[in-house]
Amino acid sequence: MQTTDTVLMIEPVAFGFNTQTAVNNYFQKRQTGDVQKKALAEFRAFVEKLRSKGIEVIVIKDTQDPETPDSIFPNNWVSFHHDGTVVLYPMFAENRRLERRLDIIDKIKEQFEVSRVVDYSSAEKDNKYLEGTGSMIFDHENKIAYGSVSLRLDEGLFRKFCSEFGFQPVVFHSYQNAGNERLPIYHTNVMMSVAEHFVVICLNCIDDEAERQKVADTIKKSGKELLEISEEQMQHFAGNMLEVQNRSGEKFLVMSQRAYQSLNQNQISAIKNYCQIVYSDLETIETNGGGSARCMLAEVFLPKKW
Repeated sequence: MQTTDTVLMIEPVAFGFNTQTAVNNYFQKRQTGDVQKKALAEFRAFVEKLRSKGIEVIVIKDTQDPETPDSIFPNNWVSFHHDGTVVLYPMFAENRRLERRLDIIDKIKEQFEVSRVVDYSSAEKDNKYLEGTGSMIFDHENKIAYGSVSLRLDEGLFRKFCSEFGFQPVVFHSYQNAGNERLPIYHTNVMMSVAEHFVVICLNCIDDEAERQKVADTIKKSGKELLEISEEQMQHFAGNMLEVQNRSGEKFLVMSQRAYQSLNQNQISAIKNYCQIVYSDLETIETNGGGSARCMLAEVFLPKKW
């Protein structure tokens, strides 16, 4: 199954601009004022929008100690799989490694079956990172994993993960305009999203023509419609989307208000051929954190206990 009806979200208590991630996340910009207060309001409104559609949202509050300004983005340190496996991932920023909390796993176990925990975090000692479903985009039904190489996705570790979990790796390199430079995109999930019947992707971010064609061909051969976005739209987080479903099986593509407003009518109509659209104002979170709606959602595919 490509979509889940349950997501984990972490309520922030000390959200803010993270200097450790800003070194290679070119979406981040520091704002003044009470950033935590604004982010919390955006977070709660987002949760309510999802719940109003019948999507199950598990909210766990962050802790004041240790200080984890990016805890609002849990999909980078953990993933929850159909077979009962929980995977923990190696993180680039040292203060993000503190987000890995076993008490959160214990909370999830209250509702879901967990058969094993696979921990890749020891790769941090070798300066190798693989930041969960930020760096890897899964086509669960076709067992394909898309990964854009960056400091947050080590190619060798990505291929190891794919071998151990039975995914076909599709490796490529993507870039964005940052000032006067063309620099690697830090996470694959800001430039592409795989849904049940379609893929939203910024192919123009893949500078190498052969790699670009390989990715496009893989998407088409998988039977999914390719919905292309521009690099300008990608800069507005139009690639940072996630398709989920509610308890009745209705499908929704979740995105930020900023992402939605960047789409043209043809793109919106193409998406609505397959699912409804849910969007929420995440401006403070996007600006300071450099991540958007998809980054805030850790999908829970684990078998339910009841």
